[in-house]
Amino acid sequence: MIDTKRHIEKTILVCYSNRKDRKHYHNYESLYELKFLAETAGADVVKFFYQENDTFDPRYLIGKGKVIEIANYVKENSIDLIIFENELSYTQLRNLEQIIKCKIIDKSNLILDIFASHARTAQAKLQVELAQLQYILPRLTKQWTHLSKQYGGIGTKGPGETQIETDRRLIKKRISILKEKLKKISTQQKTQSERRKNYYRLAIVGYTNSGKSTLLNLITKSNVLVENKLFATLDSTTKTLYVPENETYTKVLVSDTVGFIKNLPHHLVESFKSTLSEVVESDILLNVTDISTPNFEEQMAVVNDILTDLNAYEKLIINVFNKVDLLENKNIIESVKRNYKNTVIISALKKINIDALFNEIMTQILILKKRKVFNISEQN
Repeated sequence: MIDTKRHIEKTILVCYSNRKDRKHYHNYESLYELKFLAETAGADVVKFFYQENDTFDPRYLIGKGKVIEIANYVKENSIDLIIFENELSYTQLRNLEQIIKCKIIDKSNLILDIFASHARTAQAKLQVELAQLQYILPRLTKQWTHLSKQYGGIGTKGPGETQIETDRRLIKKRISILKEKLKKISTQQKTQSERRKNYYRLAIVGYTNSGKSTLLNLITKSNVLVENKLFATLDSTTKTLYVPENETYTKVLVSDTVGFIKNLPHHLVESFKSTLSEVVESDILLNVTDISTPNFEEQMAVVNDILTDLNAYEKLIINVFNKVDLLENKNIIESVKRNYKNTVIISALKKINIDALFNEIMTQILILKKRKVFNISEQN
């Protein structure tokens, strides 16, 4: 949880886009998602700065003129914090801070701050520390003082403030220890997974804040924490669902997972792979998307890319388009049904069309049962 007694930092957001580099292209809307992230961390966002061109300045990422413009705004408006959508190198960070007299962090640092606030279990805390150390390591220098000695607040939790004077060898040793601890936890999880192999397993995945936890609570009659914040869920939560089949019920284990986000740094995905093991080991995925969001197709693409990285994209997937009650243009519904297979349009909050979701889950379970019978007959 965010410390409400902490000083609310007056914040501006900066995003740079290179038109010639599609991989690192960011449209202006990226700043709105960054704003949601910053507010989740407790920041007071007062202004956006966006620059788009064909070349970038390796010294500052953004152009020198834009740096001076931001520096003047910071001075005139007593800004506490600048957050970049783009990942910054140590050199860029140092050069920017020499001109802009203000604390500067990037999106990775911001996400790590939120992760540190939301980590509850031992596994999540280990994963957060690992991700923080992997973030710090390539930036480690004796001048690494901009996070603890000059400033406090957002982006300064955890190892970021305790490992500043630690040399690379000690950090690498700590990273090795953390990886070994997470490996042991992963082994324990695999043992627990073996006990669950007689049950069908379903994982809820999707873009962060798409309503995954609300859906889990609804279909399993649970009471998992639900917040209108990004990355409210870091730890995987598993509940039991009984799906009606003829006059009996089929037991299904349902797991909620950490939400995905655009441009989620690769090292963060790597750090949280043990949490995402529920995705890899599941039989069926519920890919939950907020259909009321204008860029929902872009969000789906982000989720699909991460599922591909996890080698989970070939699983049985039910596309659950949530928050239909907030959708203004209802014509989108027919388009979605045409373009995406195994689609269910629902509102988990308003309990709209939930029976159709149960029916689709049962349909996919029957497909799994037929596959199992087919595989057994092939072996015989």
